[in-house]
Amino acid sequence: MCRGGRMFAPTKIWRRWHRKINVNQKRYAVASAIAASAVTSLVMARGHRIEAVPEMPLVISNAVESVEKTSAAIKVLKQVGAYPDVEKAKDSVGIRPGKGKMRNRRYISRKGPLIVYGTEGAKLVKAFRNIPGVEVANVERLNLLKLAPGGHLGRFIIWTKSAYEKLDSIYGSFEKPSEKKKGYILPRSKMVNADLGRIINSDEVQSVVKPIKKEIKRAPLKKNPLKNLNAMLKLNPYAKTARRMALLAEAQRVKAKKEKLDKKRKPVSK
Repeated sequence: MCRGGRMFAPTKIWRRWHRKINVNQKRYAVASAIAASAVTSLVMARGHRIEAVPEMPLVISNAVESVEKTSAAIKVLKQVGAYPDVEKAKDSVGIRPGKGKMRNRRYISRKGPLIVYGTEGAKLVKAFRNIPGVEVANVERLNLLKLAPGGHLGRFIIWTKSAYEKLDSIYGSFEKPSEKKKGYILPRSKMVNADLGRIINSDEVQSVVKPIKKEIKRAPLKKNPLKNLNAMLKLNPYAKTARRMALLAEAQRVKAKKEKLDKKRKPVSK
């Protein structure tokens, strides 16, 4: 027998494997992921070790694209303060739980920095690809799964100068459309000022806001007087006397009935 046994109701080949996503939505997601990679708090919240990095976003010289040896690539990462993130990925290697171990997915590890280069056919691809956690991408073909792994924004990205300069021509800006993507303009943020507390407390907003209501008018609790005695007594004070008289009359009837039955019953002789 094979280890783990067979699978019940195996996955059919006609399963709907792919989902069509609108092109504009995919571009929006990529633009958002790139913007989030420049926010230090989001990058640190994702778990990257960037305490020694001098600035965010991190842009380095184009000379890195000519690096051929992995030892030289590690030296570059140490110089820019990105090597602690590589060590974090290296130390996190573990064995995957579940059946993925038997399906060529045996090991899992955390993500390290993403190197984005701009020159086609750059030599740094082979230099960086064997470092644990480090991934390489061309700025012309950015992969959303690398920019935001698991759907979590804030990947630590190291840009080369040529790649960073190409971003405006690829994705455009708020005023100028993209040169590479036909008719695409970078989406504007919904809020110009993200400080919501400052907006609410501003004089312009507070001047038109209704004043706080000091008196609280609560809706009265309506009680059924037929079921609630206190509610009935407020409406009809005589209800208490009427109920007592009814109880006494009932007790009198029960007593009279019992006496009548006792008279009819004959004593049993022994």
